[in-house]
Amino acid sequence: MGEWLELQFADPQFHVGFLILIIAAMIFVLSKGADILVDEAIVLSTRWGVPKVMIGATIVSLGTTLPEAAVSVFAAIKGVSELALGNAVGSIICNSGLILGIAALIRPLPLDRNIVNRHGWIQLGAGLLLILGCLPYRSLGTVFETGGKFPQTIGFAFVVLLVLYLWLSVYWTRGIEDGDDDNISEQRQNNVITPLIKLFLGVTMVIISSQILIPAAQETAKRFGVPSSIIAATLVAFGTSLPELVTAVTASLKKQGELAVGNVIGANILNVLFVVGVSAAVTPGGLTAETFFFRMLFPVMLGVFVVFRVGAFISEKEFKRPFGVLLVLIYVAVTILSYKLSST
Repeated sequence: MGEWLELQFADPQFHVGFLILIIAAMIFVLSKGADILVDEAIVLSTRWGVPKVMIGATIVSLGTTLPEAAVSVFAAIKGVSELALGNAVGSIICNSGLILGIAALIRPLPLDRNIVNRHGWIQLGAGLLLILGCLPYRSLGTVFETGGKFPQTIGFAFVVLLVLYLWLSVYWTRGIEDGDDDNISEQRQNNVITPLIKLFLGVTMVIISSQILIPAAQETAKRFGVPSSIIAATLVAFGTSLPELVTAVTASLKKQGELAVGNVIGANILNVLFVVGVSAAVTPGGLTAETFFFRMLFPVMLGVFVVFRVGAFISEKEFKRPFGVLLVLIYVAVTILSYKLSST
């Protein structure tokens, strides 16, 4: 299907406006498929007696990054590794800049010190490991001219770290007791066939939409003369980060700011360990880190992490609106500058 779609999208008579509409539609289908998959996985896990703490720390966390993972893994398999890495890093910048910034603008975000001190440092460490993994150690002096590579072996190592992180997440929440699940009806608990069918539907939606989204994004990049990594780090990354955006905005409006902060930090960690790790693990040649990553994306990623750490330290109990403004401005500036640089 992929090769046929590439030929259809490459036809000069296929208008670029339709390509953008296809990208938007596939991002919507991808997000809905991920929602269905997570919801039904929770139903089945509850039916089979899996503790809520474990569900929250594993299924829900992995589910919110499923759109990024699906796009990046399939892109890596298709040999478009720069799109895979661009989507992951771009999603981190979108989460930390735009999404966290908007949530803070709506209402100052209360800071849970356990999340900030534990997961916040893991987030920063994961970002540093990602950059270190991409560096060409035999030619460090030319990294800004030649770029680097994230090897398959380090991808496997990241998958091991992912398992360790998920175990730690469950371990740190071991003291939280499960409440009675009064919201799940007796019929849903006893009926396994319906959740399994919906689960299969969700998986199918994720796979098919990803297969269509990748060639559409590639062809759009060609039409505009923009590298695939920039399209992935901006347009595609924004689309695949919509679940985090909806969660963060809703949490902030409902005065549940801790949830917004925790969701963004957790998503960032999983974007590195889960999305990048699995994408590299399925790619024998590893993921290509173009010069754009070292000149722009990696420094910005670390920059928003540092702004968050400084903001959390200064704010003490709440992440204040001025830091939200700063994060949003960073995201907007990076997005505009990315396209400006690609046209020079």
